[in-house]
Amino acid sequence: MNNPRVPFQMASERKPLKPPRKGKMLIAHVVLNVEYWPFDQPMPRKILSTPHGLEPVPDIPNYCWAEYGLRCGMPRLLKLLSDLKLPASVNLNSSVIERYPSVAEAMRSAGLDFIGHGYTQRLLHKEEDEEATIRKALDQISAFTGKKVRGWMGPGFAQTFDTPDYLKKHGVEFNLDWILDDLPCWMRTKYGPLVCMPYGFELNDSLVYAVERQSSPEVLQRLKDTLKTFGPELKTQPRVLTFGLHPHQIGVPHRMPYLVECLKILKKRADVIWMTGSQIADWYMSADPAPANL
Repeated sequence: MNNPRVPFQMASERKPLKPPRKGKMLIAHVVLNVEYWPFDQPMPRKILSTPHGLEPVPDIPNYCWAEYGLRCGMPRLLKLLSDLKLPASVNLNSSVIERYPSVAEAMRSAGLDFIGHGYTQRLLHKEEDEEATIRKALDQISAFTGKKVRGWMGPGFAQTFDTPDYLKKHGVEFNLDWILDDLPCWMRTKYGPLVCMPYGFELNDSLVYAVERQSSPEVLQRLKDTLKTFGPELKTQPRVLTFGLHPHQIGVPHRMPYLVECLKILKKRADVIWMTGSQIADWYMSADPAPANL
């Protein structure tokens, strides 16, 4: 079975797109991932393996690893965004609104673009009623922000065969799960086209640090190398560069300095424009409208 949602196209076959602003070919997108890991359930991910291969509940060290991010990492990240005057998006487990209200309020006050990220940090495959869970998360975030939720990313990038249809049915305009291009692209659903938003593995702190176990400076080196590759490509086509950030990963003291340096490198570039998920979606839908046969 080939990809049933997104028609295949090599990057070299795509038509040149007009950038969001003249001379601004590199679109930088900062995305925080703010999640609720229930204390009385197995942890979604671990920093410390448990003896004998057991799944203890409660899992104190791994629960504390995640909650440290909300207690200490989030203030650091929000201050950094404020100091550098950068817009950002947040992939939000909607239950954070009720479980960590001060965190939710701080993000709303900071003007972040709220993107649905499930109800808790649990794969949609595990939900008894996937559509109801999606609707619940979207409704909860919308009620809190007073705005329509336009974007979605599933916990763990997870989608079932039906997820894109449910998302489009309930008003979602873009999703970050199908990370198969450096530019947005269109995907098919039963209810009309849906935008696939670039997100990327390579500058995602969870992949870099929790999965690959790289050293703290790795994200900085990857940014520098990414910019070398993007350099000649930006002469003819925009690119989206996304930082996927988790407060318990990048928000720890020994990694924050490298994130600061990454953002300052991009701030110094004349060809960079900083955008939220909704802003990127608006630009793309205008620059490359959905084909009539999709």
